[in-house]
Amino acid sequence: MSSMFGKPRASGERPPQSPLPECNVAILGCRGAGKSALTVKFLTKRFISEYDPNLEDTYSSEELVDQQPVLLKVMDTADQDGPRNCERYLCWASAFLVVYSIDDRKSFEGCQRYLEVLALHTRGCQRRCPVLLLGNKLDMEQYRQVPSAEGMSLASRFGCLFHEVSACQDFARVQHVFHEAVREVRRQAEWNLPVRPLFISEEQPCPPVATPVALPTHHSLATCTLNTFSTVNYKEIPSVAQAKLVTVKSSRAQSKRKAPTLTLLKGFKIF
Repeated sequence: MSSMFGKPRASGERPPQSPLPECNVAILGCRGAGKSALTVKFLTKRFISEYDPNLEDTYSSEELVDQQPVLLKVMDTADQDGPRNCERYLCWASAFLVVYSIDDRKSFEGCQRYLEVLALHTRGCQRRCPVLLLGNKLDMEQYRQVPSAEGMSLASRFGCLFHEVSACQDFARVQHVFHEAVREVRRQAEWNLPVRPLFISEEQPCPPVATPVALPTHHSLATCTLNTFSTVNYKEIPSVAQAKLVTVKSSRAQSKRKAPTLTLLKGFKIF
């Protein structure tokens, strides 16, 4: 089942023959890491504290990333025992968000298994999907079990970006992470385009044997021979991506405020 969030599109906003480009993002991680909380925070700007961890669904949202519209589809996965039977999202996703909780080392260790599966999948296919490693629940800093340095080291080991966020309060940072996934997909698509050679100059090809040019001899000067050489073509080499660390400090007190609940997303309770 697929759900659509956001404002309804105006009839004259976009011609039917120009559909939005799509970007599919799968959120992976162990139970309790906050995958569903991050999904709902991004889609509704709200924080949930109770949800069914066995539910899995795909949601859509029309986003504007760097002034370019995109239809962002998010799969909130619900693996029961780690990365098993994962073909459903490996062949579907354009990018992956691998989530762990900074106050749960077991969830961090589970992320390593997901990253290993994604690395094997990348070797077996011809396209490379960007991966972002997320340390969630930054508002639980006082209970931290996974230092930021360990998260950054793991991200560097697998060549992915690294962020620390809090689904409890910080919507701006959560939105930035999803938009950064779209940017990485766009960069990867540009990187995969055929590389056009960069010419320094253009010259006529020289013959296989250098053509001697005889200079007239005056006053007993020897004859000189001049050879012509062609220039070499160079290609631009893209730079290597490096892991980034984004730290956001917030408080979990807001999640304890009592307010009327609203049922959403097949059992999600929004506060």
